[in-house]
Amino acid sequence: MSRNSIEPFIDYLTVERGLSPNTLQAYRRDLCQFRDWLKKDFLQVDSALIGNYLATLREKGNKSRTLNRKLSVVRMFYKFLYTEGKTDHNPVEGVSSPRLGRKIPSFLSEKEVEALLETPSVDEQYGIRDRAILEVVYGAGLRISELINLNLTDLNLKGGWVKVLGKGSKERIVPLGREACRWVRIYLRKRRIETTDKLSLFCNRYGKRLSRQACWKIIKKYSQKAGITKKISPHTLRHSFATHLLSRDADLRFVQELLGHTNISTTQIYTHITQERLKKVYKKYHPRA
Repeated sequence: MSRNSIEPFIDYLTVERGLSPNTLQAYRRDLCQFRDWLKKDFLQVDSALIGNYLATLREKGNKSRTLNRKLSVVRMFYKFLYTEGKTDHNPVEGVSSPRLGRKIPSFLSEKEVEALLETPSVDEQYGIRDRAILEVVYGAGLRISELINLNLTDLNLKGGWVKVLGKGSKERIVPLGREACRWVRIYLRKRRIETTDKLSLFCNRYGKRLSRQACWKIIKKYSQKAGITKKISPHTLRHSFATHLLSRDADLRFVQELLGHTNISTTQIYTHITQERLKKVYKKYHPRA
């Protein structure tokens, strides 16, 4: 088969899949790169050759995510050739996708968290509410979805804990720090009497349960006001919670239980963060580093 058989595939993607021009351009570029490396007919390819191609790309510094994307394009291309009857086999079927390394989540330093928590103006009702929200998210390491679903009956401020409904409708009891309890008490005292939702802990200005989007906007707004330039996500305070516990020598299984992770391998991602921190400290202070 001609080595110029890429365009019929691109035409197929354009008509049948309706892909965007940018995506089509990226697919064409990846296939042209494969063709130029191959230097032979597309039909003279087996799984070993594709494996060699991936190895060459890795040696050039391509990460696993990039390799997976390029392999996916080649896989689609050969599936197209097979469907069109141009080949009697798909050489990519025997090739495994490179394993993706787990992305280390972003987190805030303890000073950044302190600055964030002190940003809301506590001279007005919604500033107090927002301060309580930030304190609870960070103090208990909650997901935003867990926070907005908290009910007044889930709180035990005297005992210093909160009942959380996590993923898979699994309940867990999480300690609530002294400061979080204090600000929740203040918020509840200042909360509007005309609040229509008598069950929800955190409500919007219309007296209804706060939405996930609104809560995320609150965190983002105060992060910007606090001068935090890091790229944050809805989970940033949760990641910070776990990282700060581990950096202070908390047991990994203890952190796993607090976060509500079913598998400890999910929690182990945070050990990479603390290991990187230890490396930086070592390089900074050790005389022979």
